[in-house]
Amino acid sequence: MAEQKFPTEIIDLPSAGKVYSKDSPLSKGKLEIQYMTAKHEDILTSQNLIKKGVVIETLLDALIMTPDVTVDDLILGDKNAVMVAARILAYGPEYIAQVSSPDTGDAVSFTFNLADCPFKIIPDDVKMEGNAFTVKLPVSKTVIKFKLLTGRDEREISKELASYKKTGTNILPELTTGLRYSIISVDGDDNKSTITNFVNNLLSRDSLFLRQEMNRVSPDIELRQEVEMEGETVTVDIPVTVDFFWPSTLK
Repeated sequence: MAEQKFPTEIIDLPSAGKVYSKDSPLSKGKLEIQYMTAKHEDILTSQNLIKKGVVIETLLDALIMTPDVTVDDLILGDKNAVMVAARILAYGPEYIAQVSSPDTGDAVSFTFNLADCPFKIIPDDVKMEGNAFTVKLPVSKTVIKFKLLTGRDEREISKELASYKKTGTNILPELTTGLRYSIISVDGDDNKSTITNFVNNLLSRDSLFLRQEMNRVSPDIELRQEVEMEGETVTVDIPVTVDFFWPSTLK
């Protein structure tokens, strides 16, 4: 019996492939993904994967058809776009979710159209060399080279923070850990101990500036939309809940 072929789609990436090496399939700014099947829905209901916190990554890896590409290779903004595209192909663009009223705090249900979520692209004025961006901090005048985090970085950061939790600490170094993984060099020095020491002693004003610059240059998909709430038009974040890939009407 011949192997069954499932339909696929070529989707665009917010980064347009600019952050990937030229020999990477992702440098074309496109990715081929498969439509979801009932077999993929088995992944979504796997309690083992849910408990490990890797259910979405496992699903997306199963859907990616472009050779030699996994979720680990994608920068986080592109990963988000693939997640939204996969959801649209599976169940359509309509997504019902609840948001809190800014006045009363009550949960209000809205139907969002995921197809209307635009891409946030890399600004034209940004100077970059692949996934490497350079910025001079306003207070210390330190020249920092940083990268956009990938799915692989995200996984390693999660593992590191999980190890901190086991120590019983009340303060998780989420911000500084993320910066350590993002920064490539400090005034041209790429030694890990130099980067760690710099991050631990980074002035708050420089830290804010650096994080704002990282956000400014990061391509992504905008999961925000305008809704009518209590007679006013407000912009709200689209919540990505457990129902994002498993609509309640299909449970």
